[in-house]
Amino acid sequence: MSRRTSKIELVVPLITVLLDIISILGAFLAAFYFRFYTTFTDIVSVEKGYPEFYFYFYFAVFTMPVWIITFLNFKMYKLRRNVFIGDEFVQIVKCVSISILLSIGIIFFFRDYPYSRIVFILIGFFSVAFITIGRYIMLKVEKTFYNKNIGLKNVAIVGTNEMADTIYLTFSKDKFTGYNIKGFFAVDTPEEEFAKGKKFLGRFDSIPDKIRELNIKNLLFCLPPEQNDNLYRIIKDCEGINVEFMLVPDFMELISSRLKITEIDGIPFMIIKSFPLSIWDRIIKRLFDILTSLIILTLISPIFTVLALLVKFTSKGPVFYKQERVSIDGSKFDMLKFRSMRTDAEADGTPKFASKDDNRYSPIGLFLRKYSLDELPQFLNVLKGEMSIVGPRPEREYFINIMKDSVSKYLERHRVKCGITGWAQVNGLRGSESSMQTRIEYDIYYIENWSLVFDIKIILKTLKEMFFSKSAF
Repeated sequence: MSRRTSKIELVVPLITVLLDIISILGAFLAAFYFRFYTTFTDIVSVEKGYPEFYFYFYFAVFTMPVWIITFLNFKMYKLRRNVFIGDEFVQIVKCVSISILLSIGIIFFFRDYPYSRIVFILIGFFSVAFITIGRYIMLKVEKTFYNKNIGLKNVAIVGTNEMADTIYLTFSKDKFTGYNIKGFFAVDTPEEEFAKGKKFLGRFDSIPDKIRELNIKNLLFCLPPEQNDNLYRIIKDCEGINVEFMLVPDFMELISSRLKITEIDGIPFMIIKSFPLSIWDRIIKRLFDILTSLIILTLISPIFTVLALLVKFTSKGPVFYKQERVSIDGSKFDMLKFRSMRTDAEADGTPKFASKDDNRYSPIGLFLRKYSLDELPQFLNVLKGEMSIVGPRPEREYFINIMKDSVSKYLERHRVKCGITGWAQVNGLRGSESSMQTRIEYDIYYIENWSLVFDIKIILKTLKEMFFSKSAF
């Protein structure tokens, strides 16, 4: 490991800890000031007098180890954390909530001083805000180091499948992940199509020597299940070598392994497939969809109106485009979009996928598609209960009938309501250029791992994609 890399691994986490300490102390100060010295006192009056801040300051210093240990427990001070601030935000909320609860428990030892419960509620809000800002700055600093080739870890890929190709191209392009791809290993001479533009390091038996020669710190395994014997052999060959193994699981194998055991009247059963959402999950998801859609439609109503007028006056035809799509359990509905193509886009009666260089777009259509603005009317579909905000993208029956036989587990995506955005879309799997099989695997992963936090994460990533992605939905 280079000296510069060692310094980065020490300095970045250390600065992050210091920023967290400053943010927490700042949250105590901001909460105290907001509670007692702003117009907030007109809403909630102060009945027991105005306290001195140093009591809160001493308490903050005394409980600081609780906060830091909590963040350490959630792996918040390691390098190469989540590269998206939305992922970091979810973890920050968890850590702050736990730290606040533990700190309140410590108040038992300070019973001589009447601490304000309102102040602690405010500390929670200010802590999340300040720590998130600090973390955002540090993520940018860390990415800047990596983009300048400072602190990168040398890694190599083991395998030559589609996932290996994706990882190689992604890590080669996105240095901000913190990894420097040195090349790949293959069980035999790789196919020319896979090897094009990549560095072939050798066969599997050469891995130990190449690890030492190239100072490789991580091996990224992308092997199909039938090559497990090779994995065990490589692990054996690398005994005594300081290298980290990271295995990319096969999606289908991972999903099919989610077995649950239940017992009915003393008889054990293995549940190999179950309902993805319980009735309470569906209620929570539906309430979230309704509330979020109402808020979004209210906020974007001026933009909605302007876009409708632009569509109307830049090309002939209706403002909205209705198209029959298939959703949960094969139910059909008319999905709404701002019309982005000419009215004769499918004049021959044959459905076609849209592409980046499609000549059927209206004058404003390509702009609408690039920033996903044509999807905004679908919030009306959400309010009607025909769609969810997050879920697999709905497809036309024509394409479903084509792909259900050629794409493994394609129909599994109909086990939940379709969505405006989804896990596949925010991971760049959109349009005719991406692999349909990979998109389905991401959709199934979402279905099998749904949570409200997961939905919020996807929504935040969608907002990022809308403004910074070069491709369109």
